[in-house]
Amino acid sequence: MATFDIRIIGDPVLKQVTRPITDIDGKLAQLATDMLDTMYAVPGIGLAAPQVGIQKRLFVYDLHDTPGVLINPEIVESDGEWTYSEGCLSIPGLYFEITRPDAVLVRGRDLDGNEIELEVDELWGRLMQHELDHLDGTLMVEHLSDPQRKAAKKRLRELMLDRTSGPTAVIRADGSVEVD
Repeated sequence: MATFDIRIIGDPVLKQVTRPITDIDGKLAQLATDMLDTMYAVPGIGLAAPQVGIQKRLFVYDLHDTPGVLINPEIVESDGEWTYSEGCLSIPGLYFEITRPDAVLVRGRDLDGNEIELEVDELWGRLMQHELDHLDGTLMVEHLSDPQRKAAKKRLRELMLDRTSGPTAVIRADGSVEVD
């Protein structure tokens, strides 16, 4: 049961676009297992390879006791709109109200190399979009409104100075901050 350190906002690896995977083998399966172990230990519901410092195009997830791995995923279709409070393992303690498409059709490969399609909405859809953003070098702070961005920068500075796990904060679309 190997686990990785989670890369935190400011680490340049999180801003890089990942490379497609060409070989699906035992090493990749072990990487996926180790990533799932890391995700469970943190805990989280999704974890992309860049978040553990690996520039490969895959992520793992587990929502409602349904774990999975997506290799070379892409969004094929999207529909609707849904605003929801979203968090990230690479930005601990902060949650942002972000509007994304409600439903998405995601295509990728599993660990056996089979092409799979997932038609998901709400939290499932958000999870897929969030992890895909990581594979494209995008953090969720790039989806923020100007007021949210200003409040987020201030709160991130406070968290970095404090360096403790402290309370969590939800940053609303209008930039207001709610601390738990």
